[in-house]
Amino acid sequence: MLNRFRGLAQKVWAPLADALLRAGVSPDVVTVVGTLVVVVTALWAFPTGHLLLGAVLIGVFTLTDSLDGVMARRSGRTGPWGAFLDSTLDRFGDAAIFSGLVVWYVGGGDDRTAALLALACLVLGSVVPYARARAEGLGMTASGGIAERADRLLVVLVATAVVGAGAPTVVMSVVLALLAVASAVTVVQRMATVRRQVQENA
Repeated sequence: MLNRFRGLAQKVWAPLADALLRAGVSPDVVTVVGTLVVVVTALWAFPTGHLLLGAVLIGVFTLTDSLDGVMARRSGRTGPWGAFLDSTLDRFGDAAIFSGLVVWYVGGGDDRTAALLALACLVLGSVVPYARARAEGLGMTASGGIAERADRLLVVLVATAVVGAGAPTVVMSVVLALLAVASAVTVVQRMATVRRQVQENA
């Protein structure tokens, strides 16, 4: 869903992208720094109960996922290495976010249901990009689905911020349950896409 706004994001980030490039900052540096901040914040703020602060900080730095791409395109540095680095580091960020929530709800958050649902989102969230990568490795495509990465991150960060601001934990449980279902549906959609391509090429 959020992929529709990529064109707008490119226009918003263009001035900052140009400024960083003039300063000699490479897109890879932005990718790595953004991921490090997200991982450290998620594994510190969430397990210690700073849900609102963590969600806001992660939300801000997750936006660098678009910034590095804009920088690469404007500098003519797009290529397989940048795409590989970005996709690989995205997995670290996603895993840290859901792992931080699991740790919090197993410990101080004291809600095993929310912890299990966060764990389910962690697992299913790793299968979604794997399905696409495996399909592409076999010469096919498997993108799309009802819950792509940007959608999943937006939903979980908004829910985390809301609960951190004082909403009951059941809000998080409901959101995580819906997110887990949406992720599972996305996996099935991508499997069906690959299956259809196999049958068409048979």
